[in-house]
Amino acid sequence: MLKRQTTGSVVCPSCGRLVGVNDKECFNCGRPNPGMWGYASLLRRLGQDLGFVQMVIWGCSGLYIAMLVIDPGGIRMEGLFSLLSPSLRSLFLFGASGAIPFFQAGRWWTVLSAAWLHGGLLHILFNMMWVRQLAPATASEYGVARMVIIYTVSSITGFFLSSSAGAFLWFLPWPLRGAGWTIGASAPIFGLLGALVYAGKRGSSAVGRQAWGLAVLLFVFGLMMRGVDNWAHLGGFAGGYLMSRWLDPMQPERTDHLIIALLCMGLTILSIVVSIIQGLKFL
Repeated sequence: MLKRQTTGSVVCPSCGRLVGVNDKECFNCGRPNPGMWGYASLLRRLGQDLGFVQMVIWGCSGLYIAMLVIDPGGIRMEGLFSLLSPSLRSLFLFGASGAIPFFQAGRWWTVLSAAWLHGGLLHILFNMMWVRQLAPATASEYGVARMVIIYTVSSITGFFLSSSAGAFLWFLPWPLRGAGWTIGASAPIFGLLGALVYAGKRGSSAVGRQAWGLAVLLFVFGLMMRGVDNWAHLGGFAGGYLMSRWLDPMQPERTDHLIIALLCMGLTILSIVVSIIQGLKFL
């Protein structure tokens, strides 16, 4: 099952056309090495997102459990939306973002790590549900590598905007003030919605309309619910939309997109590791 393919044809991961497994370049879209060194078929078995959804679900779940385990005495149980909420101590240690960690503690890299942390059982369940729905749809329009880039950049823009609003717009009434503390995959989720909206403008009109309607619905819902980081949602959506203009969905995915995507994943993992190592001195 894990055997490398050395003969025959495979589907090009960029344009979906059949190519020889050993072809140096796709005859249709020009992608170098479309056979992925003989592992293209194996990778496609992971699904349309090449396992990224499972990586997010398992990664977020593992970090959520770790935050509960490391400080069980600080677990909060106030109300339905705060059921099994990790302590602020745990959130800080693992890389929560917001005005306090970003500006006061100088932990600027938390704009990456915060997207993998969650503040309660319902929080992580709902976010993982949306990742499961939107990541494959975005990968279908842009390719897996560009989807990962959009997801990562949207985390950066979302949490940077929220942290900045929390630092400089703290005097505004809720829900216009930013966040002192902020976490969750909702910033990159809104980035995926922004990418799908742009894809709709470039051809997939039905997908774009659905994504736009869903983004408006979720944003309005956030304005009515306390504890929702609307600035992160707005920044994530803007980041996903603007990045999609650069990663044109009408153009085939390139090898450099894969390299950038791997770099994004590496930097994200590094941000969590650095958060834990550097955060220990504050505890």
